[in-house]
Amino acid sequence: MSSGRLTHALIRSLDWLAECTLPAEKLPGHQRTGRRGEEDAYFYLRRGGYVMVARNFRSPHRRGEIDLIGWDKDVLCFIEVKTRTTRAVKPAEAAVDREKQRALIAVASDYLRHVVPSCQWRFDVISVYYDSQSSQPQFESFQNAFPLA
Repeated sequence: MSSGRLTHALIRSLDWLAECTLPAEKLPGHQRTGRRGEEDAYFYLRRGGYVMVARNFRSPHRRGEIDLIGWDKDVLCFIEVKTRTTRAVKPAEAAVDREKQRALIAVASDYLRHVVPSCQWRFDVISVYYDSQSSQPQFESFQNAFPLA
């Protein structure tokens, strides 16, 4: 078993143990699902070769948050994760509308102040679906999901 899969299995086990023994979190169900989706997306991307460098990045100067930041070869990727339990309404990635894109670009510009100025970068969107008929999540990856301007 690879170290990434072992780490993922260990984290899942610890989450389950915490859920059984600690008082329930006061988070709504959709936020717990979103956190789970971000965690699964993190490991999905690592298995795909990404080198992850940040999770839930917030800028002190801007509103909003970037779920994941990682390198895909020599390209820095700002990754928005959208998680759903059904495909019945609309695709998860459709939630990354113009307003959300502008917020992501603003936060990413603050992050970019701390990296090599000439590095290539892009925005990716990962949709994570938890289908009640499958024990494993399904992922859809959209590289270069929207333009930078």
